Amino acid sequence: MPSGFTFVIADDHPLFRGALKQALAGVGEGSRILEAGDFDSVKTLIIDNQDTDLVLLDLTMPGASGLSGLVALRGLDSSVPIVVVSAHDDPVTIRRALELGASGFISKSASMEDIRTAVQAVLEGGVAAPEGIDLGEEGDPEISDLIGRLQTLTPQQTRVLGMLAEGLLNKQIAYELKVSEATIKAHVSAVLQKLGVDSRTQAVIRLSRIATDPLQGVE
Repeated sequence: MPSGFTFVIADDHPLFRGALKQALAGVGEGSRILEAGDFDSVKTLIIDNQDTDLVLLDLTMPGASGLSGLVALRGLDSSVPIVVVSAHDDPVTIRRALELGASGFISKSASMEDIRTAVQAVLEGGVAAPEGIDLGEEGDPEISDLIGRLQTLTPQQTRVLGMLAEGLLNKQIAYELKVSEATIKAHVSAVLQKLGVDSRTQAVIRLSRIATDPLQGVE
């Protein structure tokens, strides 16, 4: 296996970041491991490190709202594989994460060897999910419809949606993405159409459904 990977570990618990670093130490010689304890830091690391090979993402870190955090990161750079690492390892969460573009899912109860195996599988172009779990099918028609609509967004449209969810105005998004405000208006219109809503507020509310389901009530 090639050496010199760049990994981003995104988790707000230093002890667990340390455990993941230990697991990644066995994957490729000379790898670089970057750490983030909140969602804004993760986004900055991905933007500033275009050579990132893989992101390990906790769903409940500060600034991330469940699976909507995954959607936002996919919009930043759709070429970077994201593996969700979560204690909420029920079939519904795993299935939705994979459907929303995650390249893998690792339970926080996984062994070091299982973590390495999953990471190596994703680095080789595969998809990693816990074995022996029947992921089933989506039982909520509204969530199923929403995921299907989110899958039709382009990476740039996904990024714009994530910034709408942060409450940014069109001119702020245009500044961040270094494009014209007219371009952003066109992206917003396309996002609203694809999500089947009439306003930015409705789009953010729809996105919030995957932020709280099925993690609703989780600390």
